[in-house]
Amino acid sequence: MDELNKLLKAIAPPDRKAGQAAKEQWDSLAKPLGSLGLLEEAVVKMAALTGKMEISLERRTLAVFCADNGVVAQGVTQTDSSVTAAVARSLARGTSTVCPMARAARCRVVPVDVGMVDFPGFPGVLDRRVKNGTGDITRGPAMSREECVRAILAGAELARELKGQGADILAGGEMGIGNTTTSSAVAAVLLGLEPEQVTGRGAGLSTQGLRRKVAAVERAIAVNAPDPREAVDVLAKVGGLDLAALCGFYLGCARERIPVVLDGFISAAAALCAVGLCPNAAGALLASHVSAEPAGGRMLEALGLAPLITAQMRLGEGSGAVAALPLLDMALAVYGGGQTFGELGIEAYAPQN
Repeated sequence: MDELNKLLKAIAPPDRKAGQAAKEQWDSLAKPLGSLGLLEEAVVKMAALTGKMEISLERRTLAVFCADNGVVAQGVTQTDSSVTAAVARSLARGTSTVCPMARAARCRVVPVDVGMVDFPGFPGVLDRRVKNGTGDITRGPAMSREECVRAILAGAELARELKGQGADILAGGEMGIGNTTTSSAVAAVLLGLEPEQVTGRGAGLSTQGLRRKVAAVERAIAVNAPDPREAVDVLAKVGGLDLAALCGFYLGCARERIPVVLDGFISAAAALCAVGLCPNAAGALLASHVSAEPAGGRMLEALGLAPLITAQMRLGEGSGAVAALPLLDMALAVYGGGQTFGELGIEAYAPQN
Protein backbone atom coordinates (compact mmCIF):
# COMPACT_ATOMS: atom_id res chain seq x y z
CA MET A 1 0.00 0.00 0.00
CA ASP A 2 3.01 2.31 0.31
CA GLU A 3 3.10 2.88 -3.46
CA LEU A 4 -0.64 3.55 -3.57
CA ASN A 5 -0.41 6.04 -0.71
CA LYS A 6 2.49 7.75 -2.48
CA LEU A 7 0.36 8.03 -5.61
CA LEU A 8 -2.57 9.54 -3.73
CA LYS A 9 -0.41 12.06 -1.89
CA ALA A 10 1.10 13.23 -5.20
CA ILE A 11 -2.27 14.39 -6.55
CA ALA A 12 -2.55 18.14 -6.07
CA PRO A 13 -5.71 20.27 -6.21
CA PRO A 14 -6.46 22.32 -9.35
CA ASP A 15 -4.83 25.70 -9.97
CA ARG A 16 -7.73 28.10 -9.45
CA LYS A 17 -5.82 31.10 -10.82
CA ALA A 18 -5.27 29.35 -14.15
CA GLY A 19 -8.91 28.35 -14.23
CA GLN A 20 -10.00 31.92 -13.53
CA ALA A 21 -7.73 33.22 -16.30
CA ALA A 22 -9.37 30.78 -18.73
CA LYS A 23 -12.82 31.94 -17.66
CA GLU A 24 -11.81 35.56 -18.22
CA GLN A 25 -10.60 34.60 -21.70
CA TRP A 26 -14.02 33.09 -22.46
CA ASP A 27 -15.79 36.15 -21.09
CA SER A 28 -13.73 38.45 -23.33
CA LEU A 29 -15.03 36.77 -26.48
CA ALA A 30 -17.83 38.40 -28.48
CA LYS A 31 -20.69 36.10 -27.48
CA PRO A 32 -23.18 35.88 -24.61
CA LEU A 33 -21.46 34.95 -21.34
CA GLY A 34 -21.30 31.19 -20.79
CA SER A 35 -23.15 30.54 -24.04
CA LEU A 36 -21.04 27.51 -24.95
CA GLY A 37 -22.04 25.94 -21.65
CA LEU A 38 -20.23 22.75 -20.76
CA LEU A 39 -17.65 23.31 -23.50
CA GLU A 40 -16.51 26.46 -21.72
CA GLU A 41 -16.49 24.65 -18.38
CA ALA A 42 -14.36 21.85 -19.83
CA VAL A 43 -11.72 24.30 -21.04
CA VAL A 44 -11.67 26.12 -17.70
CA LYS A 45 -11.27 22.79 -15.94
CA MET A 46 -8.40 21.75 -18.19
CA ALA A 47 -6.66 25.07 -17.57
CA ALA A 48 -7.02 24.65 -13.81
CA LEU A 49 -5.66 21.11 -14.03
CA THR A 50 -2.65 21.89 -16.19
CA GLY A 51 -1.98 25.29 -14.60
CA LYS A 52 -1.84 26.82 -18.08
CA MET A 53 -4.27 29.16 -19.78
CA GLU A 54 -3.04 27.98 -23.19
CA ILE A 55 -4.32 24.49 -23.96
CA SER A 56 -3.40 22.06 -26.75
CA LEU A 57 -5.15 18.76 -27.40
CA GLU A 58 -3.25 17.83 -30.55
CA ARG A 59 -1.92 14.51 -29.26
CA ARG A 60 -4.51 12.18 -27.75
CA THR A 61 -4.57 8.52 -26.75
CA LEU A 62 -7.34 6.13 -25.72
CA ALA A 63 -6.29 3.30 -23.39
CA VAL A 64 -8.70 0.33 -23.40
CA PHE A 65 -8.22 -1.96 -20.40
CA CYS A 66 -9.15 -5.56 -21.15
CA ALA A 67 -9.87 -8.25 -18.54
CA ASP A 68 -12.18 -11.18 -17.87
CA ASN A 69 -14.67 -11.61 -15.06
CA GLY A 70 -15.48 -14.91 -13.36
CA VAL A 71 -19.10 -13.86 -12.78
CA VAL A 72 -19.92 -14.80 -16.40
CA ALA A 73 -20.39 -18.32 -15.00
CA GLN A 74 -23.70 -17.09 -13.58
CA GLY A 75 -25.29 -16.56 -17.00
CA VAL A 76 -25.20 -12.77 -16.77
CA THR A 77 -23.97 -12.20 -20.34
CA GLN A 78 -25.07 -13.05 -23.84
CA THR A 79 -21.57 -14.18 -24.89
CA ASP A 80 -18.70 -16.00 -23.23
CA SER A 81 -15.33 -14.65 -22.14
CA SER A 82 -13.62 -15.51 -25.42
CA VAL A 83 -15.14 -12.34 -26.88
CA THR A 84 -12.93 -10.18 -24.64
CA ALA A 85 -9.76 -11.48 -26.29
CA ALA A 86 -11.31 -11.32 -29.77
CA VAL A 87 -12.12 -7.63 -29.32
CA ALA A 88 -8.68 -6.93 -27.82
CA ARG A 89 -7.06 -8.36 -30.94
CA SER A 90 -9.43 -6.32 -33.09
CA LEU A 91 -8.48 -3.18 -31.16
CA ALA A 92 -4.82 -3.90 -31.86
CA ARG A 93 -5.53 -4.41 -35.57
CA GLY A 94 -7.46 -1.14 -35.73
CA THR A 95 -10.69 -2.87 -36.75
CA SER A 96 -12.83 -2.78 -33.59
CA THR A 97 -15.83 -0.45 -33.50
CA VAL A 98 -14.07 2.35 -31.67
CA CYS A 99 -11.11 2.38 -34.06
CA PRO A 100 -12.73 4.20 -37.04
CA MET A 101 -14.24 6.63 -34.54
CA ALA A 102 -10.78 7.20 -33.10
CA ARG A 103 -9.28 7.77 -36.54
CA ALA A 104 -11.94 10.40 -37.24
CA ALA A 105 -11.04 12.06 -33.92
CA ARG A 106 -7.27 11.77 -34.55
CA CYS A 107 -6.89 9.56 -31.48
CA ARG A 108 -4.46 6.69 -30.99
CA VAL A 109 -5.94 3.47 -29.52
CA VAL A 110 -3.91 1.34 -27.08
CA PRO A 111 -5.45 -1.96 -25.87
CA VAL A 112 -4.08 -3.19 -22.54
CA ASP A 113 -4.29 -6.72 -21.14
CA VAL A 114 -4.69 -6.53 -17.37
CA GLY A 115 -6.20 -9.99 -16.95
CA MET A 116 -7.80 -11.75 -19.91
CA VAL A 117 -8.22 -15.48 -19.37
CA ASP A 118 -5.42 -17.54 -20.95
CA PHE A 119 -4.47 -14.66 -23.24
CA PRO A 120 -1.16 -15.55 -24.94
CA GLY A 121 -0.37 -12.02 -25.99
CA PHE A 122 -0.84 -10.32 -29.33
CA PRO A 123 1.12 -7.67 -31.25
CA GLY A 124 -0.15 -4.24 -30.29
CA VAL A 125 -1.77 -5.33 -27.00
CA LEU A 126 0.20 -4.03 -24.02
CA ASP A 127 0.95 -6.67 -21.39
CA ARG A 128 0.08 -5.38 -17.92
CA ARG A 129 -1.36 -8.65 -16.63
CA VAL A 130 -2.11 -8.91 -12.93
CA LYS A 131 -3.83 -12.31 -12.90
CA ASN A 132 -5.63 -14.74 -15.21
CA GLY A 133 -9.12 -13.27 -14.88
CA THR A 134 -11.03 -12.65 -11.67
CA GLY A 135 -12.99 -14.95 -9.40
CA ASP A 136 -16.76 -15.33 -9.51
CA ILE A 137 -17.96 -12.53 -7.23
CA THR A 138 -21.09 -14.50 -6.30
CA ARG A 139 -18.84 -17.03 -4.54
CA GLY A 140 -16.08 -14.85 -3.12
CA PRO A 141 -13.89 -11.83 -3.88
CA ALA A 142 -12.93 -10.95 -7.43
CA MET A 143 -9.28 -10.71 -6.39
CA SER A 144 -7.06 -10.17 -3.39
CA ARG A 145 -6.44 -6.70 -2.04
CA GLU A 146 -2.81 -6.94 -3.17
CA GLU A 147 -3.86 -7.84 -6.73
CA CYS A 148 -6.29 -4.94 -6.76
CA VAL A 149 -3.58 -2.49 -5.73
CA ARG A 150 -1.28 -3.90 -8.42
CA ALA A 151 -3.96 -3.27 -11.05
CA ILE A 152 -4.51 0.29 -9.77
CA LEU A 153 -0.79 1.01 -9.92
CA ALA A 154 -0.55 -0.51 -13.41
CA GLY A 155 -3.19 1.93 -14.63
CA ALA A 156 -1.47 4.87 -12.97
CA GLU A 157 1.89 3.94 -14.46
CA LEU A 158 0.37 3.72 -17.94
CA ALA A 159 -0.96 7.27 -17.56
CA ARG A 160 2.58 8.36 -16.74
CA GLU A 161 3.99 6.51 -19.76
CA LEU A 162 1.47 7.98 -22.18
CA LYS A 163 2.03 11.49 -20.84
CA GLY A 164 5.76 10.89 -21.31
CA GLN A 165 5.11 9.89 -24.92
CA GLY A 166 3.65 13.34 -25.52
CA ALA A 167 -0.10 12.93 -25.03
CA ASP A 168 -1.98 16.16 -24.32
CA ILE A 169 -5.22 14.44 -23.33
CA LEU A 170 -6.09 10.83 -22.51
CA ALA A 171 -9.27 8.77 -22.62
CA GLY A 172 -10.14 5.62 -20.72
CA GLY A 173 -12.13 2.66 -21.97
CA GLU A 174 -12.58 -1.02 -21.19
CA MET A 175 -13.39 -4.38 -22.70
CA GLY A 176 -14.43 -7.27 -20.51
CA ILE A 177 -17.40 -9.58 -20.88
CA GLY A 178 -19.33 -9.43 -17.60
CA ASN A 179 -18.09 -6.01 -16.54
CA THR A 180 -21.48 -4.32 -16.47
CA THR A 181 -22.30 -6.84 -13.72
CA THR A 182 -19.21 -5.96 -11.68
CA SER A 183 -19.81 -2.26 -12.32
CA SER A 184 -23.40 -2.61 -11.14
CA ALA A 185 -22.17 -4.21 -7.94
CA VAL A 186 -19.66 -1.40 -7.40
CA ALA A 187 -22.33 1.21 -8.15
CA ALA A 188 -24.86 -0.35 -5.77
CA VAL A 189 -22.33 -0.38 -2.94
CA LEU A 190 -20.90 3.11 -3.48
CA LEU A 191 -24.23 4.81 -4.18
CA GLY A 192 -26.13 2.91 -1.48
CA LEU A 193 -28.77 1.72 -3.95
CA GLU A 194 -30.53 -1.59 -4.48
CA PRO A 195 -29.08 -3.80 -7.24
CA GLU A 196 -32.22 -3.57 -9.38
CA GLN A 197 -31.86 0.24 -9.40
CA VAL A 198 -28.42 0.16 -11.00
CA THR A 199 -28.39 -3.03 -13.07
CA GLY A 200 -29.25 -2.92 -16.77
CA ARG A 201 -29.27 -5.22 -19.77
CA GLY A 202 -25.65 -4.54 -20.74
CA ALA A 203 -24.96 -5.94 -24.19
CA GLY A 204 -28.58 -6.91 -24.87
CA LEU A 205 -29.68 -9.34 -22.14
CA SER A 206 -33.17 -10.82 -22.19
CA THR A 207 -35.58 -10.16 -19.34
CA GLN A 208 -34.71 -13.54 -17.84
CA GLY A 209 -31.02 -12.76 -18.21
CA LEU A 210 -31.52 -9.43 -16.46
CA ARG A 211 -33.13 -11.23 -13.51
CA ARG A 212 -30.08 -13.50 -13.26
CA LYS A 213 -27.81 -10.49 -13.41
CA VAL A 214 -29.64 -8.65 -10.61
CA ALA A 215 -29.59 -11.82 -8.51
CA ALA A 216 -25.84 -12.20 -9.13
CA VAL A 217 -25.20 -8.63 -7.95
CA GLU A 218 -27.32 -9.23 -4.85
CA ARG A 219 -25.39 -12.42 -4.03
CA ALA A 220 -22.03 -10.80 -4.64
CA ILE A 221 -22.74 -8.01 -2.20
CA ALA A 222 -24.18 -10.39 0.41
CA VAL A 223 -21.28 -12.86 0.16
CA ASN A 224 -18.45 -10.29 0.14
CA ALA A 225 -19.86 -7.47 2.31
CA PRO A 226 -17.69 -4.75 0.69
CA ASP A 227 -17.09 -1.62 2.75
CA PRO A 228 -18.58 1.39 0.87
CA ARG A 229 -16.16 3.71 2.68
CA GLU A 230 -13.14 1.91 1.23
CA ALA A 231 -12.81 1.91 -2.55
CA VAL A 232 -10.02 -0.68 -2.70
CA ASP A 233 -12.14 -3.09 -0.66
CA VAL A 234 -15.08 -2.60 -3.02
CA LEU A 235 -12.97 -3.09 -6.15
CA ALA A 236 -11.21 -6.17 -4.78
CA LYS A 237 -14.39 -7.85 -3.60
CA VAL A 238 -17.00 -7.09 -6.28
CA GLY A 239 -15.12 -5.22 -9.02
CA GLY A 240 -12.75 -6.35 -11.74
CA LEU A 241 -9.22 -5.90 -13.01
CA ASP A 242 -10.37 -3.56 -15.77
CA LEU A 243 -12.18 -1.38 -13.24
CA ALA A 244 -9.19 -1.31 -10.89
CA ALA A 245 -6.80 -0.42 -13.71
CA LEU A 246 -9.15 2.30 -14.95
CA CYS A 247 -9.37 3.67 -11.41
CA GLY A 248 -5.59 3.83 -11.31
CA PHE A 249 -5.46 5.37 -14.78
CA TYR A 250 -7.64 8.26 -13.61
CA LEU A 251 -5.53 8.69 -10.49
CA GLY A 252 -2.41 8.67 -12.66
CA CYS A 253 -3.84 11.31 -14.97
CA ALA A 254 -4.61 13.51 -11.96
CA ARG A 255 -1.05 13.04 -10.68
CA GLU A 256 0.40 13.89 -14.10
CA ARG A 257 -2.01 16.83 -14.48
CA ILE A 258 -3.29 15.61 -17.84
CA PRO A 259 -7.04 15.73 -18.59
CA VAL A 260 -8.80 12.41 -19.10
CA VAL A 261 -12.17 11.79 -20.74
CA LEU A 262 -14.42 9.18 -19.15
CA ASP A 263 -16.48 6.78 -21.24
CA GLY A 264 -19.81 5.53 -19.86
CA PHE A 265 -21.21 3.59 -16.91
CA ILE A 266 -18.24 1.30 -16.35
CA SER A 267 -15.75 4.15 -16.57
CA ALA A 268 -17.87 6.17 -14.14
CA ALA A 269 -17.82 3.31 -11.63
CA ALA A 270 -14.02 3.27 -11.81
CA ALA A 271 -13.90 7.06 -11.54
CA LEU A 272 -16.10 7.00 -8.45
CA CYS A 273 -13.54 4.67 -6.86
CA ALA A 274 -10.71 7.00 -7.87
CA VAL A 275 -12.40 10.04 -6.34
CA GLY A 276 -13.21 7.98 -3.25
CA LEU A 277 -9.49 7.31 -2.85
CA CYS A 278 -8.49 10.91 -3.59
CA PRO A 279 -11.07 13.70 -4.00
CA ASN A 280 -8.50 15.85 -5.84
CA ALA A 281 -8.60 13.32 -8.70
CA ALA A 282 -11.95 14.81 -9.76
CA GLY A 283 -10.05 17.78 -11.19
CA ALA A 284 -8.74 15.63 -14.07
CA LEU A 285 -12.06 14.08 -15.10
CA LEU A 286 -14.23 15.10 -18.05
CA ALA A 287 -17.53 13.31 -18.73
CA SER A 288 -18.10 12.37 -22.37
CA HIS A 289 -21.65 11.03 -22.35
CA VAL A 290 -24.35 9.67 -20.12
CA SER A 291 -24.70 5.92 -20.52
CA ALA A 292 -28.04 4.30 -21.33
CA GLU A 293 -27.47 1.95 -18.37
CA PRO A 294 -29.90 2.64 -15.48
CA ALA A 295 -27.28 4.16 -13.17
CA GLY A 296 -25.42 6.11 -15.86
CA GLY A 297 -26.83 9.47 -14.82
CA ARG A 298 -26.62 8.75 -11.10
CA MET A 299 -22.94 7.90 -11.35
CA LEU A 300 -22.15 11.20 -13.07
CA GLU A 301 -24.23 13.11 -10.52
CA ALA A 302 -22.26 11.46 -7.72
CA LEU A 303 -19.05 12.57 -9.44
CA GLY A 304 -20.36 16.11 -9.89
CA LEU A 305 -19.96 15.78 -13.68
CA ALA A 306 -22.27 16.71 -16.54
CA PRO A 307 -22.05 14.86 -19.88
CA LEU A 308 -21.17 16.59 -23.13
CA ILE A 309 -23.23 14.05 -25.10
CA THR A 310 -26.64 12.49 -24.51
CA ALA A 311 -27.04 9.95 -27.30
CA GLN A 312 -28.19 6.75 -25.52
CA MET A 313 -24.79 5.17 -26.20
CA ARG A 314 -23.76 1.96 -24.42
CA LEU A 315 -21.06 0.43 -26.61
CA GLY A 316 -17.99 0.65 -24.39
CA GLU A 317 -14.42 0.41 -25.72
CA GLY A 318 -14.03 4.12 -24.94
CA SER A 319 -16.34 5.04 -27.82
CA GLY A 320 -18.14 7.79 -25.92
CA ALA A 321 -14.85 9.30 -24.79
CA VAL A 322 -13.56 9.41 -28.35
CA ALA A 323 -16.85 10.91 -29.59
CA ALA A 324 -16.37 13.86 -27.21
CA LEU A 325 -12.92 14.83 -28.51
CA PRO A 326 -14.16 16.75 -31.60
CA LEU A 327 -16.43 18.79 -29.33
CA LEU A 328 -13.42 19.78 -27.26
CA ASP A 329 -11.57 20.67 -30.48
CA MET A 330 -14.40 23.02 -31.43
CA ALA A 331 -14.39 24.58 -27.97
CA LEU A 332 -10.66 25.29 -28.23
CA ALA A 333 -11.07 26.69 -31.75
CA VAL A 334 -13.34 29.38 -30.31
CA TYR A 335 -11.37 29.81 -27.08
CA GLY A 336 -8.12 30.45 -28.93
CA GLY A 337 -9.39 32.05 -32.12
CA GLY A 338 -12.67 33.76 -31.39
CA GLN A 339 -13.12 37.50 -31.83
CA THR A 340 -13.14 39.64 -28.69
CA PHE A 341 -15.62 42.38 -27.88
CA GLY A 342 -12.84 44.95 -28.32
CA GLU A 343 -11.91 43.62 -31.76
CA LEU A 344 -15.54 43.73 -32.79
CA GLY A 345 -15.96 47.25 -31.42
CA ILE A 346 -18.94 46.52 -29.20
CA GLU A 347 -19.52 46.72 -25.48
CA ALA A 348 -18.86 43.54 -23.53
CA TYR A 349 -21.69 41.64 -21.86
CA ALA A 350 -21.91 42.18 -18.12
CA PRO A 351 -22.94 39.46 -15.65
CA GLN A 352 -26.56 39.85 -14.51
CA ASN A 353 -27.94 38.99 -11.09
